[in-house]
Parts: sequence; C-alpha cells; structure tokens
Amino acid sequence: MYAHHQHLDSEEVRGLRREGGRYLKELREARGLSQRQLAQLVGADYYTFISQLETGRGRIPPDRYRAWAQALGVDVRHFVQTLMRFYDPMTYDILFSAGLPVRG
Repeated sequence: MYAHHQHLDSEEVRGLRREGGRYLKELREARGLSQRQLAQLVGADYYTFISQLETGRGRIPPDRYRAWAQALGVDVRHFVQTLMRFYDPMTYDILFSAGLPVRG
C-alpha cells in the first residue's frame, strides 16, 4: 500500500503545516473569533482541535472545508487552494504552477 504520498521530508511537511496553521490563525483573528467560537461554527467537538491545527499538528478534514470557509468568511475555492499549498504541495504545484500547460 502506498502510505506516504508526499515526497517531502518530515521537516518540510512540519514547516508547511506550521505555515498553514498561521494562515488559519490569521483568518480566525481577522474575524474576531476565539478558538472556542470557531470550533462551534465548524462543528468541532473540542476547541483544542483548533489549537492543534493552528500549530500545524493536524489538517482540516476535506468534508469540512465548506464549513470552515463560511465560518472564516472566505471564498471556499480560494480557501481550499491555499490549504492545498500547505497540505498537498505536490498537487498544488501541478495544478497552479505558472507556465505549465493544462491538458484536457
């Protein structure tokens, strides 16, 4: 079974997750939300989940992207694209790198 789909070393992955966490924290703070308030809005059982994400120790489940974008007041497509940069940088590069032709 193919268990590790990123060809990045663990330090690179941790760094990207921390950057993603800072992005989420900035969005939350811009909305004036506490971690507890955001947890309620996105349906998280524990507000500590928000803390874990903001420190780069987890990922938002894809089935919750829309709820998060709505709670943070951002466009869902832009939100998911930005998260992909942190969560799946190889796919992000394939899809969004400048100069690459899109084939149909």
